Amino acid sequence: MNTKKIEDNAERKKLKREARKKRPPKPKRTEPRGSRKPKVKRKGAGAPAGR
Repeated sequence: MNTKKIEDNAERKKLKREARKKRPPKPKRTEPRGSRKPKVKRKGAGAPAGR
C-alpha cells in the first residue's frame, strides 16, 4: 500500500493498519531464521587480547 501522498500521520497509520488486517497470514518458515547468514569464525583461546 502506497501512503506517501498522505500527510496526516494518524490517517496514514489507520490505513496501513487496515491493509495489514486484510492481508493473509504469512506462511510458516521452511528454514530457520538466519540460516543463510555467513557464520563468523571465533578466535581461539590463545589469541591475543586487544591492547
